[in-house]
Amino acid sequence: MSEVGGRPSAGPETARERILATAFRLFYARGLRAVGVDTIIAESGVAKATFYRHFPAKDDLIVAYLDEVDRIWTGQLRAAAEAAGPDPAEQLVGLFDALATACRRPGYRGCAFINAAAESQPGTPVHQRTVAHKQAVLDWVTDLARDAGATQPEQLAQALTLLLDGGLASGALAADPSTPRTARETARTIVQGAI
Repeated sequence: MSEVGGRPSAGPETARERILATAFRLFYARGLRAVGVDTIIAESGVAKATFYRHFPAKDDLIVAYLDEVDRIWTGQLRAAAEAAGPDPAEQLVGLFDALATACRRPGYRGCAFINAAAESQPGTPVHQRTVAHKQAVLDWVTDLARDAGATQPEQLAQALTLLLDGGLASGALAADPSTPRTARETARTIVQGAI
């Protein structure tokens, strides 16, 4: 699964993996608060006691879901950047190819972290997890901007991550196939102006 709609590996074997795979599918498609624990238990085929042994509270399951989304989406961003070649400036533009892949997925509903933040209260573990993910992406992009020789790497990274988040949201709202391409070309213009 990815931040924007992929799924965890097929055929989970343990009860915890079945619960998480079911939650992943349902949380992304329907939203965090719209999906009850009873639905997850029924669809994952585990006993209630088994569910609560692995996830004592629903928020524990939501955080585990977000951890998995983070692992996958961060991997996709890094892979897209690396595919652009060794030049950090090109990697800053290339990471937007992950956006193009994400927006084309069937059932795409935008950024799982933005969606989770909209459904959680500030200060809660779920909200803190969303903030931590966005900060980690910003830190990574800042490092790339610094490596690329940007005169103001923090400002460049903030501009690019705002553009990425906007592309994720626009891809869900407008479903316009040109959105990722426009975001990528805008990123190129921003990077060229900042280096």
